[in-house]
Parts: sequence; structure tokens; C-alpha cells
Amino acid sequence: METVIAMNVVSKVFKGKKAVDNISFKIYKGSITAILGPNGAGKTTAILMMLGLLEPTEGSVTIFGQHPKDKSVREKTGSMLQEVSVMDRLKVKEIISLISSYYQYPMDQKLLVEATGLDPADLNRYAEKLSGGQKRSLGFALALAGDPELLFFDEPTVGLDITARRRFWEKVRGLAEQGKTILFTTHYLPEAEDIADRILLFNRGSLAADGSPDEIKARIVKRSLSFLQPADGLDLQQKLLTLPSIDGCYYKDGRIFVTTEDTDEALRDIFTAGLPVKDVRIDQGRLDEAFEQLTMNQEGAV
Repeated sequence: METVIAMNVVSKVFKGKKAVDNISFKIYKGSITAILGPNGAGKTTAILMMLGLLEPTEGSVTIFGQHPKDKSVREKTGSMLQEVSVMDRLKVKEIISLISSYYQYPMDQKLLVEATGLDPADLNRYAEKLSGGQKRSLGFALALAGDPELLFFDEPTVGLDITARRRFWEKVRGLAEQGKTILFTTHYLPEAEDIADRILLFNRGSLAADGSPDEIKARIVKRSLSFLQPADGLDLQQKLLTLPSIDGCYYKDGRIFVTTEDTDEALRDIFTAGLPVKDVRIDQGRLDEAFEQLTMNQEGAV
């Protein structure tokens, strides 16, 4: 696999405090990677170093084998940060044309306009008159202006409605299929679970987990089984708790839930014991549960 980004034992210190602490990872061509973590976990700092907007205090960052500030790297990189700034007194179509003109091989203007989802009337508006969601759509188009090989999106769907959000992620998938490499941050965990090939989970400046959504959930999240509550539900719960494969048991919304590390083993134990369970359902766990477990420490959640 072709390495696009390499972070090698990278730390960043602000006023004696490490915002990023000895981070190392590689990002490969054509992948979609989500960088997740609580506020203050170091996500944005890491992205700014990859963009060359911050220098590491320790370690090294290379993009396409070069320093992030190298001209050849910047020509192949596009980004949309949390705050989308627009130029006053320029129309949307004028801004798109201006930014595209900075690149030797810009993306086709028609494709850029399609990416924004803005209609012809919006393209003729002054940029400062756009809504927050429309400004983010414009920011997406500007990130694509140079037809980049590498794209960074920091909280890209904040302020977008459901239709615009769906269109954005469909476009991102299409870009990855073309071989472009995508990194994004988001607080919408279902987006990361649905879109990302890989998740880098930051906590307190360090990497708490690195893997696909399924790998992270399989390693961290306890699975659960649930059954319809029978007439003797309390007796059934007590019997379930005697089984070695079951960690916990509780009642909710007319069903009995049990937590377990291995649903197959738990079901074998339940049926071997002849317990009267009906309407069995298996929940493999959610990414938000993994996120919560991985960002806990002795002092509590971050």
C-alpha cells in the first residue's frame, strides 16, 4: 500500500502541556480515515500539523514523503476546517473561479458546482449572504478546487441538513473510489461508523484505539442479548446471572438484556440450561459505546 501520511513519534506542546503525545501512524492511498475523540483530545492539532500549519515540538510528519509545507504537497492537498471563511463582496461563482485559478490542474468547474449542491441563484449571491450550511458547501467546493489527492475535513457536516449531509458523504465515497485519500473529524459517531474504513481514536493527546469500526467494537464493546420478559422474569434473570458467560442482566422496555463477551457462548449456555427465552435478539454494540469505554479513565469520562 502506498503511504500518503506518516506521523512518526509526534508531540506538540503548548505552554508546557502536551496537546499531542508521541503519536505514530500511517495513512494509505485511497482510504477514508476518521479521527475521533472528545474535545481537547488533540484531533485538530494533529490535523494542523499534517497541513503544515503547526510544527511538531518533537517527531516528524511527512506527506507524500515530503514536509507538509513543500509546494508539491500543497498542490496535492485540499482542506476544509471547522471555521469556513469567505471573501466579502465576491459572489460564490467568483470565489470558486479565483481559488481554482491558483492551481495548474484545477477540478472541472461543473463538477465543483455539482459538489456544492448550490443552485444558480446561490452561485450569484455574495458569499457573506450564504447560510451556515451553504458556506460549508462552498468550503467543500474550495477544498476540491485543485483536484487534490489528499483531503482533510474538520467537522465537515456541521450545519448541513440531512440532504446536504447525504450528498456530501456520497461525494466523499466517490472521491475515495477514485484513489483520493480522505481524513475527517466528526462528533457524529454514526457518520464515522458508516463512512470510515479506519478510525483513529484520540484521548488526552494519545491514540486510544486504531482500527476499523468493526474491529474497535469487537475488541471493546460488550455485546448483548435480549429476550421477551416472561411471567417469571425475575426468576429468569437470577438464573441467567449464574451462567459463567454472562456478565450482567437487566430489564428494559419489556425485555431482559444480558451483557456478554461472547454471544455464541452465552446462547449455548442458555439453551444447555434449558432456560425459557423467547424472541432472541443480538446487539453487536455501537461505536458510541466503544467511544465511551475508550475515553474513560480513573477520574471518569473525558
